[in-house]
Amino acid sequence: MKINVKLTVYTSTLFCSLLLSVSAQATNGYFATGYGTANKSLAGAGVALPQSSMDTALNPALMVHVGNRMDAGVALFLPARGFTANQPSGGGLTPTIPVGTHEKDDDFFLVPHLGWNKMLDNESSIGISIGGNGGMNTDYSLAVFRNFANPADSSTTASDPTGIDMAQLFVGFNYAKKINQEHTLGVAPILAFQRIQVEGLQPFKPYSASPNAVTNNGYDYSYGGGAKIGWYWTPAEMFAFGASYQSRLYMTPFDKYKGLFAESGHFDIPPLYQVGIAIKPTTDLSFAFDVQRILFSEIKAVGNNNGVAMAPGSIILGTDNGLGFGWNDMTIYKLGVQWRATPEWTMRAGYSKSNEVIPGQQALFNILAPATVTDHVTFGFSWTMDEKNSLNLSATHAIEKRINGTNPNTPTQTGSLHMYQNELELSWSYRF
Repeated sequence: MKINVKLTVYTSTLFCSLLLSVSAQATNGYFATGYGTANKSLAGAGVALPQSSMDTALNPALMVHVGNRMDAGVALFLPARGFTANQPSGGGLTPTIPVGTHEKDDDFFLVPHLGWNKMLDNESSIGISIGGNGGMNTDYSLAVFRNFANPADSSTTASDPTGIDMAQLFVGFNYAKKINQEHTLGVAPILAFQRIQVEGLQPFKPYSASPNAVTNNGYDYSYGGGAKIGWYWTPAEMFAFGASYQSRLYMTPFDKYKGLFAESGHFDIPPLYQVGIAIKPTTDLSFAFDVQRILFSEIKAVGNNNGVAMAPGSIILGTDNGLGFGWNDMTIYKLGVQWRATPEWTMRAGYSKSNEVIPGQQALFNILAPATVTDHVTFGFSWTMDEKNSLNLSATHAIEKRINGTNPNTPTQTGSLHMYQNELELSWSYRF
C-alpha cells in the first residue's frame, strides 16, 4: 500500500484512524457480532430465533417469546492489530511514518452485559438490556506522526504514545406484544453514551478549524439515543421470520475534539437493519440465516471520502464536510446452527462473512485501529443446571485479514494494516 507523504493527507490518516477504535467486542466494523452469549455462539444469526433477555438489542419482538428471565455475563476480548510501514523508495524531503511493523497484541478487555425480561401477561412483555463496547484502545508506544511536526512551532511536536481510548454503552427499554398467533411486534427506545480520549496528534492542529480541540484534552463524553423496532412471524412450526431496524442514534458532539471530527465533533451512531429466517427440522435442531446491513455512509465522520489530493494549508478537520475515513456500508451474512443434544446440553456454532468496510485506496488512513476483519467463526454451548439456572459459553475467532491498497497521494512508501480477534464470553441465565 502506498503511504501518503504529504502532511495534509496524513491528517486524514490520523482522523480516520481515531474513529475505528470504538468497540471492545468481536466486531463487524465497530458493531458487535452478536448480543448475548447464545446469539454470539451463532455468529449473530437469530433475528428470528428467541434466545435470551439480550434479544432487545437484536429484535425487540423476540422478547415476549423468551419468558421471565435475567441474563448476566462478561466477555474477555483479545484483539491483535497493527500496521507495517516499509522503507520509502527513492529520496525526498517529505515526512513518512516510522519504518517497521508496529503491533498492539498485548491487550485484553472485560465487557459485561445484563438483560432482564418480564411477562406482563401471556401476550406482552417489558424488558431492559445493557451492553457496552468499552475498553478497547490503541496506544502505540511511539510518536507515530513525529515526522510531521513543524520545527518552528513547538505546539505541533507529537507526544508519545499515539492513540485513543473510546468506549460506548447502550441501554435498551423493550416492549413487545403478540398481535395474533403468528405475528409479534416490539419497540425499544435506546439511550447511548460515549467516551473518548485522544493523544499524540499535535502535528495536525494547523489543519483544523479548532486547533485546540484536536488532541490531548483528556476524556470527553457524548450522550444521545434513538430507537429499535422489530417484527417476528411464525407461519408454521418449522419456520420463523424476523426483521429489525435501528434508527440513527443522535449524539451530542465531542466538544473537546470538535477540531478532529466532522461537523464540529459530531459522531452519531449509524442506522442498521437485519432480516432473517429460522428453520427447525426437529424440536432439537435449528438453523438460522440472517443478513445485516450497517449504513456507515450516512454518518459524515465515518463515510466521508479522504482519498483525494489536498493542498498544504487546507482546513480539513472539524468542518461541516470534514474528512471522514471513507468507510463503505457493510453487509454481513450470518449462519448459525443450534442442537439440543440432551435436556441439559445445547450446542451451537456459527459463521459470518462481510464485505471489506475499508476501501483499499484508503486503507492506511486507519492505521491506529485497523478494523480489517471480515470473517468470524464461532462456537458455544449452554448447560441447563436445573429448571431455573443455566450457564452459557461462546467463543469467537475473527480470522486475520490484511488490507493493501494504493492512493494517488502516496508515492514513496508502501505498507499494510492487519487485525485478528479472539473473544470468550461466559454468562448466567436465571428463569423466574
